[in-house]
Amino acid sequence: MLPLDPTADIGRRAWVPCPGCRDDRDCAACLDGRTCPDHWRYLLANKGSRLHLQCPNCTHLWAWESGFGAGGGRI
Repeated sequence: MLPLDPTADIGRRAWVPCPGCRDDRDCAACLDGRTCPDHWRYLLANKGSRLHLQCPNCTHLWAWESGFGAGGGRI
């Protein structure tokens, strides 16, 4: 298990499923697309629309393409 990133800040969060533990799988709030108080991820950084995340439960690190904002698809 990785240690929690030293830049992790509870004030910078994202609600994205963790590919490591999928702890959101049976959560009614997450399944409904609502902001869940339990299944959030640390938003460590972003480059355009690519988010760098860490799960506070299993400490998995990954990058996720949101498709939103700078670097996303053109309209």
